[in-house]
Amino acid sequence: MAEILFYHLTESKLEEALPALLEKSVERGWRVAVQVGNAERRDLLDTHLWTYRDDSFLPHGTDEASAPAEQPVLLTIDQGNVNGATVRFIVDGAEPADGLDYERVVFVFDGHDQQQLESARANWKRLKGAAHALTYWQQTPEGRWERKA
Repeated sequence: MAEILFYHLTESKLEEALPALLEKSVERGWRVAVQVGNAERRDLLDTHLWTYRDDSFLPHGTDEASAPAEQPVLLTIDQGNVNGATVRFIVDGAEPADGLDYERVVFVFDGHDQQQLESARANWKRLKGAAHALTYWQQTPEGRWERKA
């Protein structure tokens, strides 16, 4: 059964927090899928991950690019697992697949977006009811992650 984490953004936007989370995943040798709600948002994140820091290189691609199965980090709007990811990030209120066949599933949601908050709460309730082990993390004023539940 997947380890399921909820990351509540309160001090930064997804564009600020996601690169560090993905870098740590890649450092650990994990293959990652990042599921977003629509193609426009996927493409904006794709561009951002190439330019978020001058000295950075985060190997990634999209489900629209060539060889998506070979990407260590794949940005996708689909629920499938094209790149054989062991970790799935679900962002911007995207809808997860029914089967969460990953080692780790991470819901990242904006605490200033009511729709994302409601989606996260609904997913928490649904997954808790299905006897998954869940943890909830919230940003501190310094932008660090603190476990709350």
